[in-house]
Amino acid sequence: MKALLLVAMLMALVAITLSATSSEPNRFVSQKYGRIMVTSSCDKYPKICHIKGSVGSDCCNNKCVNLRTDGINCGKCGKKCSYGKICCEGKCVNPRTNHKHCGKCGNKCNTASSCIYGMCSYA
Repeated sequence: MKALLLVAMLMALVAITLSATSSEPNRFVSQKYGRIMVTSSCDKYPKICHIKGSVGSDCCNNKCVNLRTDGINCGKCGKKCSYGKICCEGKCVNPRTNHKHCGKCGNKCNTASSCIYGMCSYA
């Protein structure tokens, strides 16, 4: 019983030590599952958003974002797209009717067809 208690205390000590050393802010960039997890503040260090694998190269509310595709920060920080619209090329568009972004960003309909219900030449 004493041995089990000793092992449990040792494991707790190791866990506390590891969490204390890995939670130091503004210094570490770690890679996990092929994505970069940035623990630094982009408000203080904006170049952190330019690291390969970052979500985007812009910094809004202390988070790296892509202003060309982020529906909460579309074109500029804090510009949120309304319901039913998506952010394409930094502009909020309705993918159900937009000729240049029909159904998704970059899906351009032919000049002879129109965008209806997110599909080119529906009917």
